[in-house]
Amino acid sequence: MITGGGGQLGQKLIGAAKLAPQDWRIFAYNRSTLDITKSEDIEAALAEARPDVCFNAAAYTAVDRAESDAEKARSVNVEGTRRLALACYEAGIDFVHFSTDYVYADGYNRPLTEADRTEGTSVYAKTKLQGEQEVLRCHPNAYIIRTSWVYAEYGENFVRTMVRLGREREELSVVCDQVGSPTYAADLAAAAISLATSGAEPGVYNYGNSGVCSWYDFAKAIHEMAGIMCHVKPIPSSQYPTPARRPHYSVLDTRKIGNVVGTPRHWREALADCMARLEKISAAAAPV
Repeated sequence: MITGGGGQLGQKLIGAAKLAPQDWRIFAYNRSTLDITKSEDIEAALAEARPDVCFNAAAYTAVDRAESDAEKARSVNVEGTRRLALACYEAGIDFVHFSTDYVYADGYNRPLTEADRTEGTSVYAKTKLQGEQEVLRCHPNAYIIRTSWVYAEYGENFVRTMVRLGREREELSVVCDQVGSPTYAADLAAAAISLATSGAEPGVYNYGNSGVCSWYDFAKAIHEMAGIMCHVKPIPSSQYPTPARRPHYSVLDTRKIGNVVGTPRHWREALADCMARLEKISAAAAPV
């Protein structure tokens, strides 16, 4: 069973589940068919699907909007997550929940391990951290996967935005002092499926593609692979203020999950796969 099935990660989970050796029957629910803030929706979905495992990809992810919409962010990321995790635990259903690099305290200058200090410096970050805590309290056997900079060939994400803006403009300014690891949703989904079926110890795991870059580096790579000639100008975060504070360093140490599902591939290799798929989608949509 997959919640948030209409999002970029949810769609990739559906694809990864179809390829799983377990020959699962897949029940995927989007926001209109399963609102995790409503207990009656959860009960109906669990009764219909009767799943062995639930992958919770439903979340409030509008980072900046959450600063002025804290009640809604908390409703989904904390209360909805708690309801779903508890219902799965009571029904004996395995649970996989997705979280974010934003939950870590800032100030580190080396890859972040699962044991590093958490804090949450924005509404989004705090609600995701509280959601993690509710999962661990309500479902002690759950897996929590913290990830970063997720993108796919569809949905709203940095890759698609950079392609669109790069084709519309001659110059773009992109921050160069926020460093992390981009994560292709297809790789994250495959890792989540593998972890859920591995029998590994439950708890928190980090996952992201390997390698390190800034948003500026990432934008340059996207344009390079797409053949876009737009000039990308590096700027400090101070020149691009946002309502929510972003981590300046959020590279994830993925050795723990790597020992279970294998070492994640490099972000440039994963990006090349995504760009090839995006090109096919664009070609198919182009007028003849």
